[in-house]
Amino acid sequence: NITVNGISGNALGAYLNNASITVNANAQDAVGDTMNAGKILIHGSAGDAAGYAMRGGKIYVRDHAGYRAGIHMKAYHEKVPLMVIGGSAGSFLGEYQAGGYIIVLGLGHDKGGVVERFCATGMHGGKIFLRCDDLPYDLPEQVIAKKASKQDLDEIEEYLDEYINEFGGDKTKIMKKNFYVLIPDTKNPYKQIYTAC
Repeated sequence: NITVNGISGNALGAYLNNASITVNANAQDAVGDTMNAGKILIHGSAGDAAGYAMRGGKIYVRDHAGYRAGIHMKAYHEKVPLMVIGGSAGSFLGEYQAGGYIIVLGLGHDKGGVVERFCATGMHGGKIFLRCDDLPYDLPEQVIAKKASKQDLDEIEEYLDEYINEFGGDKTKIMKKNFYVLIPDTKNPYKQIYTAC
């Protein structure tokens, strides 16, 4: 168990393998880079590329995340990575996501979107949950966006509970707002743009 009482530098928890890190401040870029297991709690905001290529473990960000959070996130057998962002996320959220869960709660954003541009660009696996009034206007055509069903919400309830246990919050109030779920249309929606060998 590691506690950082200040702003952490780049790539905190890179290749993390079943340890627990708590940051009592903001974290800089690439927190959880290629992490394999464990948990990172950020009592503040995260910089760009949080969870870059993470393949397991959990990252909880109390406030906001910068650009390209969850880029190249992937899952394999029992390894299912998770990132929960309490506030908003920058552009290219879930870029090339291949597995795992990204949840953006948009707390403090009562109106409008909670994600900037190019969300889910190149996404071909996993799920993104957005708690918001309006979906991003520029979602790729290869991504299906729908209002989350009770079954969808049951799938992430334990993660919401864990976020609230760590950072506080009113679950009833959180659940009153719409959640949308984004999934890729096919397993490999971009294969038609690759050159055949």
